Amino acid sequence: MRVFGLALGLALCLAGQGSAQSIERACLKSDRYAKTRALCGCIQQAADLMLSTDDQQLAASFFRDPHKAQEIRQSGHRNNERFWDRYKEYAATAVKYCS
Repeated sequence: MRVFGLALGLALCLAGQGSAQSIERACLKSDRYAKTRALCGCIQQAADLMLSTDDQQLAASFFRDPHKAQEIRQSGHRNNERFWDRYKEYAATAVKYCS
């Protein structure tokens, strides 16, 4: 587990310097009490490692409209189910790495 954490940390440091930063921007604009530039940047780094640009844009929309996440999760559409699997894995990784 420790080796995984170190490898993930290195990968996150090297990941996606040219990305759109959509999750980081949405996080910083949100009304979340615990948001900080460091935390928002960390979850963006995890997204750069684990999510496509399209997935990041959809995930960023959850900051503006949290109900949209529930709609995606419960939709029953195959593409949404696949996205939700990727998103859950990303979210779990971001929680571990950024906490």
